[in-house]
Amino acid sequence: MNPLRAQLSADRTPAPATVVIFGASGDLTKRKLVPALYNLMLERHLSRIAIVGASRSTLSDDAFRQRLEEGVDAYSRRRPIDRSLWDSMAPSIHYQPVDFADPAMFRELKTRLEAIEKEHNLPGNRLFYLSTPPSVFAPIIRNLGQAGLVNPGEDPFARVVIEKPFGTDLASAQSLNHQVHQVLEERQIYRIDHYLGKETVQNLLVFRYANSIFEPMWNNKYVRSVQITGAETLGVEQRGSYFEKAGILRDMVQNHLFQVLCLAAMEPPASFDADAVRDEKTKVLKALRPVTGRDVDDFVLRGQYTKGSVLGRDVAGYREEANVDPESRTETYVALKLGIDNWRWAGVPFYLRSAKRMPKKVTEIAVHFRPAPHRLFGDARMAHLEGNVLAIRIQPDEGITLTLGSKVPGQAIEIAPVSMEFRYASSFGVEAPEAYERLLLDALNGEPTLFTRGDEVEASWRFITPIHEAWAESETAPFPYEAGSWGPPEAEALLTDGMMWRKP
Repeated sequence: MNPLRAQLSADRTPAPATVVIFGASGDLTKRKLVPALYNLMLERHLSRIAIVGASRSTLSDDAFRQRLEEGVDAYSRRRPIDRSLWDSMAPSIHYQPVDFADPAMFRELKTRLEAIEKEHNLPGNRLFYLSTPPSVFAPIIRNLGQAGLVNPGEDPFARVVIEKPFGTDLASAQSLNHQVHQVLEERQIYRIDHYLGKETVQNLLVFRYANSIFEPMWNNKYVRSVQITGAETLGVEQRGSYFEKAGILRDMVQNHLFQVLCLAAMEPPASFDADAVRDEKTKVLKALRPVTGRDVDDFVLRGQYTKGSVLGRDVAGYREEANVDPESRTETYVALKLGIDNWRWAGVPFYLRSAKRMPKKVTEIAVHFRPAPHRLFGDARMAHLEGNVLAIRIQPDEGITLTLGSKVPGQAIEIAPVSMEFRYASSFGVEAPEAYERLLLDALNGEPTLFTRGDEVEASWRFITPIHEAWAESETAPFPYEAGSWGPPEAEALLTDGMMWRKP
């Protein structure tokens, strides 16, 4: 198979396998994981699988099946539920109570898996999915190893998908990597970031490397700056306790936005082999100019939302949210000015921002090209133009927009911005698959390109950790911003050379 096709399309059917979901009584299983597996079955990307839920809760197989059926009915992108398909899937869905700290219960899980695989004529291939709090990642993997459930052989295979966050700082990420590697080989580990499963994120690779028109301009000679935005309208909802410890820099930037940054800025890989792609992504993270100590205030700005109105609804401020410290200094907004110290990007600022309680939910990359070297039509006619901007919208309304200057019809020469647009929905007439569909299929196929490698995770934390350390020593509080606004006005000072934050 052509390597590009093998890596960037989901047209392979994996071998029959058992998917074991730890933390199966949680929302992720009901809302995302099982609906994704159902859609893969519906579209015939999977042949035969068994699904085994493993959690501390006590549930019967029937109760677990009923819960998952409700999830598929409510959250699958393909609705209404296909009764014949679900009726064929349901008998292969099982539940096994497991205390994650009890080695004996993992031995019981092994016995149950062997019985299920015999019942459904499955060859013993297993994908373990850790949809659990990070505190139990290491104990689960250690107990899997002690029970003989993750032997390193390829036939049958044993792979482990680990949800974010993978660590909370550099030291914890290094420690977790060490503990995981005592049981698993790196090729068995699939650290998942669902942003990498989004269609437009994957299309970055195709956009850059399958079109000769853009790659020659993808450098500091033609690019003035790059803005990457990850904005949410939601607040912390019921996650106040978690968010107090995390903040938006850990929750969004260290993983999601850095992954987007890597794909946008990396060098062309020698091939689309998984390690070749991940080598180039890791090089970007290692090339980030460190921001430490007193420099943090010059290159990073944090904010915290106060009460306001979002989408026509009045909302409370962050400090009034449940399980949030009334004196909290946790950031719900962060903006960074980054430099990448390599030949391609020297001198080009990369501006990243992520926040909660923004006016709209949007994730996009905006590449701002340098202005024309000679203003042939005069400063007055061109001063109001933003310039050429390539905006890659990751969510929602996935697509790509290129902004150009064009003459307005009439006798005088007046220039106005116009857009050339591509939208997935209108161009292809099909709904893009959910991110978890692509990532689960890749994990079952043993394709790790869209999953993060251990050194890549550590490289991202190596950049992020000094910022948290500087904030811990600082007496400066986050800048307030009204919920429903685009963030603190002070964030504009991060941008230089007349640039302004986009309002997508």
